[in-house]
Order: sequence, then structure tokens, then C-alpha cells
Amino acid sequence: MRADGVALSETNATEKRMRWGVPVAEVALVAAVWFSLQLAGSDPGATTRRPGTDVPVPAELPGFRSDAWLLPDEPLLGFVEIPSGPFTMGSDSAEDPLAYDVERWLATQPQGIVDVPTFYIGRYEVTVAQYAAFVRETGHVVVDPTALQAPPDHPVTGVAWTDAVAYTRWLERALASSATTPSALSELLRTGWRVALPSEAQWEKAARGGDGRVYPWGDDARQDRAVFGVRGTAPVGSVACPECSYGLADMSGNVWEWTRSPYQPYPYDEADDRAGLDTEALWVMRGGAFNDTAQNIRAAGRGGADPGARRPFIGFRLVITR
Repeated sequence: MRADGVALSETNATEKRMRWGVPVAEVALVAAVWFSLQLAGSDPGATTRRPGTDVPVPAELPGFRSDAWLLPDEPLLGFVEIPSGPFTMGSDSAEDPLAYDVERWLATQPQGIVDVPTFYIGRYEVTVAQYAAFVRETGHVVVDPTALQAPPDHPVTGVAWTDAVAYTRWLERALASSATTPSALSELLRTGWRVALPSEAQWEKAARGGDGRVYPWGDDARQDRAVFGVRGTAPVGSVACPECSYGLADMSGNVWEWTRSPYQPYPYDEADDRAGLDTEALWVMRGGAFNDTAQNIRAAGRGGADPGARRPFIGFRLVITR
């Protein structure tokens, strides 16, 4: 693995090795795997707290609600419904020459059909301002100080998988108990839906829609549709993508996004997402980042990282799911 703590789909020949039968970039594991916390259902950030009153949170941010933890000023606070139904998952190198081997469904079958129930996904990646509101309210420890140093409307980075899970659990409680939460969201949470990181299948369906496109906007890379091949992040949603599935923003580029799925070989099966969690594992991240090439921002691209990895190109977005 690379010394930056992240495994991408593949790297050049001098960096490749095999891990669980799939090629990943060379990296040393960054931190111990905290699976016992996840399996026990506890809050990964709950054991250590510090006062968060000194964390700056903007009083106002255009397009976001100051009375709702700086979530988007939309009827569902930025959550977009993705209807139930099947989609094509994985890559066929005959149709996508940039596809990596780890995106192939089976040796005899390049892609698979996955039926995904209805869920809601964030239109944007979680921002610095939103994460700062969480830190100020809970005292959650910020291990990487750069996490809160970018402009407030940029995606938060420098957060581990465990930090992202802690944020989801806090926001679920906050939404469920607040009088400002839209009634439709309150009803979802009252009836058993939860705030979470997306599964790998949920993320890919939201990114590519039902027509199997290579990128969220179509089959060709476009610099005017995503933040990639540049030196830093951009404000969430600042690159217009009218062709993108479901009206979502930054599904390609800006930052890699944590998912709740462990990194495993295909075929994908959500039922086995907990298999092997008592051993060393990586968590899937999707979407590519600002510093990636067109190959790594494809909708079917897969990356993986240790759950303790905090990097300036990894962030997350949320779903509301059953």
C-alpha cells in the first residue's frame, strides 16, 4: 500500500501487490481497526470528548440553513430520493477501457444486476461548516486540525471512517429530536429509517443511474462536470452537472467518499458486508478526488482505506436508509 494510507483500484506495476486476491496500491495500515465499536453499535467518537465551544461555525452560509446545522436549504435538507429498482454494477472493459480488474463482477461476467430498495442520499458531500456544527455541539475530537481549516462550503476532509460514522449518529439524533426538521424527514426517522453512510451499491446506483453510464453525466470524461486533476477542493455543488443522475453534485471528484461497505471482491452482496470484520480490512471509498485522473473518478471506480485513515482527499456524504 502507499504510504498515504489509501488503496486505490490499481497503481503502476512498481506499486502493485495482491490483497485478498485484488490489486491495491502499497500502503502501511494507519491505525488499528475499530470493528468492535461498529459491531457493538456504539458511537466511535463517544469515548473521548472535549469542549467544542471554540469551534467556529458560520452564522450564515448562502444556500444552507443556519437553524438546521448548516444543512442545505431544501425541502428535505438536501436529501434526494433514489427510487427502488435494479441497476448495472461493475465495469465491462469492452465498453470502458479504463476499467480496473477489481470492478469486474466475475471472471465469466463483467457486470451484475443489483436491486436496491428506495433510499435518500445527500445532494452534496458533507461540508466543513456542517462538520464544525457537529464538533461544536458534541465536543468530538478533531484529530487532524486541517479538517476544519478549508472554507465552510468545501467538503470536509481529514476525517476517518469512524469520524464519519459518529457524525451520522449525531445527525440522526439531532434530526429526530428537532422541531425544525421537515415533517417528511421526521416521519422517516420515526418509522425506522436511519442516517448512515451509503452502501457501495447505493453509492454506485446514485452515481450512474439506471443506464450504466461510465461517469455520472455520460460515458466521456469532462473537466467542466467535475473537480479533478487540480490542486484542491472546490465548494460543494459549484460545478454544474445538469446531466448527472438524480441532480446530485460531486459524485465524481472533489473528494473520495467513505461508504459503509468493507472492501471485498465482487460479486457484491450486502448480506455479507459484515463477513471478515474480525480480521484486518479496508472500507470502500468511492468517487475519486480533486487530485485524481479521469480514470479514478468513474462511477464504478473502487478505492479502499483503513478506517483510521485521515487524508486531505477523503470525505463523505450521507444517506437515509432502512
